[in-house]
Amino acid sequence: MSNIPADLKYTASHEWVRAEADGTLTVGITDHAQEALGDVVYLELPEAGRSVAAGEACAVIESVKAASDIYAPLAGEVIESNTAAVDAPESVNADAYAIWLFKLKPADGAALTRLLDAAGYGAEIANA
Repeated sequence: MSNIPADLKYTASHEWVRAEADGTLTVGITDHAQEALGDVVYLELPEAGRSVAAGEACAVIESVKAASDIYAPLAGEVIESNTAAVDAPESVNADAYAIWLFKLKPADGAALTRLLDAAGYGAEIANA
C-alpha cells in the first residue's frame, strides 16, 4: 500500500498538492506514481511565469519504463520549479513527498477544496 500523507490534497492523475501559508501551492507526484513509474531518469518542469489551466499537462517525468505527463492540479501561475529535482530526478524515487516539482499561485484558492483528500485518493488508487 502506498504512503498517502493526510495533510496533502491529491488529484486522480497522481499529483500531490500542499497549501502553503502564503496561499501558494506546492506540487509533486505521489508515492503511488513514482512506484508505478520505476526509476525516474528525467524531469522537464514548467517555467516560472507560465499560466496553466486545471488539468493541463505542464511537466514531463521519464523513467526507465515510460514517459508521463504531470498535470496542473489547479489553474494558476507557475512561480517556481525545483531545479534540484531536475538535476537529480532519481530523488523523486527516494521520497516522492519530500521532492516538490513546481509551485503555483492559484487563480482561485477555493478550488483546492475540490481536490481529493487522502482517503479519497486512497480509494481512487485502490479501484484503479
